[in-house]
Amino acid sequence: MRSRRFIPPFLIAALGMLLSVCAPETANPPPGGIAPPAGNGVPLTLENIFRDQRGGASDAALSPDGRWIAATARGPDGAGIYLLDLTEEPPVPRYWLAGSRPVWSPDSAFVAFFRDAELWRAPVGDPDAVRLTEGLSGVRAPAWSPDGTNLAVMADASGSQDVWLVPADDPGEPRQLTAGAMTVDEVRFGVSWSPDGHEIAFISNRAGLAADDVRIVNAETAAERRVSQMIRAISTAPAWSPDGSRLAVLGVRNDEYWYLDISDLYLLDPDGGPEEPLPMSGHATAYRFRPFWSEAGDRLFFTHQERGEHHLWSVPAAGGAATRLTHLGGVFGSVTADAAPTRFTFVRSAPGEGPDVYTVSAAGGPAERLTRFAPEWEGVRPPREISYRSFDGHYIQGFLYAPPQVDDGAVCPALVQVHGGGTNSYLDGPNLVEQYLASRGFVVLAINYRGGSGFGREFQDLGDEDWLNGQALDPGAAADWLREQSFVNDQVGIYGYSYGGMQSMAAITRTPDKFDAAAPMAGIYSERLTFEHQDRLGRIFTIDGHGGLPDERPEIYDKTETLARIGNITAPVLIQHGELDVRAPFLNFELAVEAFEEHGIEYEAHTYPERHGFRDPENRIALYRRVEEFFARHLGRCSP
Repeated sequence: MRSRRFIPPFLIAALGMLLSVCAPETANPPPGGIAPPAGNGVPLTLENIFRDQRGGASDAALSPDGRWIAATARGPDGAGIYLLDLTEEPPVPRYWLAGSRPVWSPDSAFVAFFRDAELWRAPVGDPDAVRLTEGLSGVRAPAWSPDGTNLAVMADASGSQDVWLVPADDPGEPRQLTAGAMTVDEVRFGVSWSPDGHEIAFISNRAGLAADDVRIVNAETAAERRVSQMIRAISTAPAWSPDGSRLAVLGVRNDEYWYLDISDLYLLDPDGGPEEPLPMSGHATAYRFRPFWSEAGDRLFFTHQERGEHHLWSVPAAGGAATRLTHLGGVFGSVTADAAPTRFTFVRSAPGEGPDVYTVSAAGGPAERLTRFAPEWEGVRPPREISYRSFDGHYIQGFLYAPPQVDDGAVCPALVQVHGGGTNSYLDGPNLVEQYLASRGFVVLAINYRGGSGFGREFQDLGDEDWLNGQALDPGAAADWLREQSFVNDQVGIYGYSYGGMQSMAAITRTPDKFDAAAPMAGIYSERLTFEHQDRLGRIFTIDGHGGLPDERPEIYDKTETLARIGNITAPVLIQHGELDVRAPFLNFELAVEAFEEHGIEYEAHTYPERHGFRDPENRIALYRRVEEFFARHLGRCSP
């Protein structure tokens, strides 16, 4: 980790310890409107959040016969794959294997899984595993052939993301099926086998930078054909209908805005044909999810995110009314089903509840929690969902986290949290960083600013070609709302990571009077000057958000430009960035620091040997420790 401190020493005040004592349970909500926690648990520290207590399930796979669940989790017997037998009452998770991301064979007798970046196979319940690959670079997203003899995977050993075949019975030589299917840095997509086992569907950008076409490759001859060319696929893999006559894929038309979290459901003919969305009430959430067919092929199931919550929905394959299957709320991780499907298994988390394994019958009824891998956190208080009116009358959703001191009538400084992703959303999950900052004496309001998902296509369209402009006024309106609350003093800061870093910097340049301190992290501050340094996903996102390349839409890039407005900043800034970042290129950090120096802005800067998503827990701890200490210095603490 490397640190650079550019703030004059005389401006650094001594940092005292912030009160973090939990208030006793009361019959009435405190002024913040948030019920106190019940009981004790793991101390809510940054070390526990990012390193020592990172418990819970990360994925769960339901076997095709519906009997077994294999879940990657950190549990009482360590980190690895746990096995649950659903014929037990209740099912008990038992440690099975060292590894992660299990995928069941069609006969439910084996799982393929990952260990030390290689693909392995193990019989159900048996820890004696066989390694299937050795040195195949970047292997991921395995899918068993219907006869169980091969696994199709994506791997980057060819210098691009391509489809490979790996023998499943015994270690053998992997066989490359495609060439140049996808750029090497694009790891969102997987593969799926046709029911007869002859063909494999995958996603390719061979036709162009922004093309995410559905293609099919023959597993024997490697002959390939393009199925779609008018849409951009988003779901992790196309889903074959039981009779092999259609492919279900979540995506958007090429001429539409590229919304990752709100997409249409397309049913494609594997031999080509019309590419029209299934007419249905609503949209699907595609990013990280895929659709499922019913056994008869007459219905589809999909995940949808609405107002920060995930749910399972279903729609007739002929189109029509989409109806909701689950009513839990919270946030979903992996979603899988048995072969029929008669049952779904998913990882879910929520405020006060870490990620654990759940199941629900396709026939309906209550979802059932099967595991308790996740730790219970001391002092965690579910946020209160609120709305506030923004500058143009639109109401913006927010999640309000109040410090325990508020229960006793204290008045505290406040923070506006702006989420990453831009067109994504702040989800109503554990959100332990916000919980931690609230426990340290800050009122935190996490907002779902315009342009994000979960509120309808029209709300997302408000950000189209208006990034960081009108969109960046929503945080300022949140700061105004906070100052009107009796439990908030006059000090308000703002912070965010990735697009949240972009929004944080944009807000203090466009509404400098609204914020008293800002902590942007891993943001882009000049789309025009750093576009050529971005990875594929970042460039597509930038092009779509601006309606074209920088030289094609200069007036739109002028609107989103934050670097040119840095001279407007009046608040102290803490800027942090990964030196290896290519999603939000490190050049953004360097340009911002140069502009701070030029305009005499009070700032502190730190960099880390990391990419866009920090991997080293110590760097994550340092990142947010600096955020906490920075706001404590500049905004103060709670007062009676």
